Amino acid sequence: MRYYLAHEALIISGIFTAVSTGVAGGSGSVATLITHPIPPGGEGRDPVRELELVARREGIAMPYYGIVTTIPARDLVVLQYDFITTFITAGTAAGESISIIVTSQEGLSGGALPGVILTVTEAKVRSLVAGNYQVAGTPTDAVIVASEGPPRHLIAGPLTEVGRRVTSSVDFGVNEAVRRHQSGAKYGRPALFVYSRFGGDHWVAWDPDHCAYYPCHFAGQRCAFCYCPYYPCQDPGLGEAVESAHGGTVWNCSACTLLHEPVVADYLIRNPEASIKELKKVRERTTH
Repeated sequence: MRYYLAHEALIISGIFTAVSTGVAGGSGSVATLITHPIPPGGEGRDPVRELELVARREGIAMPYYGIVTTIPARDLVVLQYDFITTFITAGTAAGESISIIVTSQEGLSGGALPGVILTVTEAKVRSLVAGNYQVAGTPTDAVIVASEGPPRHLIAGPLTEVGRRVTSSVDFGVNEAVRRHQSGAKYGRPALFVYSRFGGDHWVAWDPDHCAYYPCHFAGQRCAFCYCPYYPCQDPGLGEAVESAHGGTVWNCSACTLLHEPVVADYLIRNPEASIKELKKVRERTTH
């Protein structure tokens, strides 16, 4: 799985088994998930047509699943909790909606996939109540759940390995996404939060501009992609799967410096759709 923004649309690519309550949703195998923000004044547009235009512009082939929202991409919140990555945009005013995409690097069964939707919905309502919002959702809320790999998790209730991670992500992320949107600030990039167990379990905001650990790899490294948008890339030349003390496996790429190479980071900023293979070739050209 990897993700990037293209012309304000969130594009998530991979080899997914997925379920979607979004427009033209359903269940099946897809290679792309899309969240497309409609600009102000465009609420009456045909959402299916809007997604088709995004797919055509970005060269995305069918089938794909997508969500159309009125929340701008700069208000996106991304949450990484072990093998679960969650993407949330949220607004509670009239004409706004809450859109949630959950991806898992560990396979979910045909029962666990819709089970995640139930877990997401329960956590969303609890988060809104905790934030004192006078709604439990909006008429146009949508959820996509997608996983990669053979089924490993058969159920996804709140007390399961999957459910605990999804619940924590949505509990924290919905409130953060609503707050971020309501602030009216002009953010330069989506917010990224990583679940940390150092000093007690808690969510940590990624801030490359005020990092106490720079340089964590080498002097002069680039930190625009401190938390890799390709994670977990599954490239054996860049990392390896290791057993987690908290259940399952995690992708360990702590020694990888690919996206910290200035020439590679600059290339990826200019070409957000580039593959890992392409980036490795960029690095090879500069080292020979």
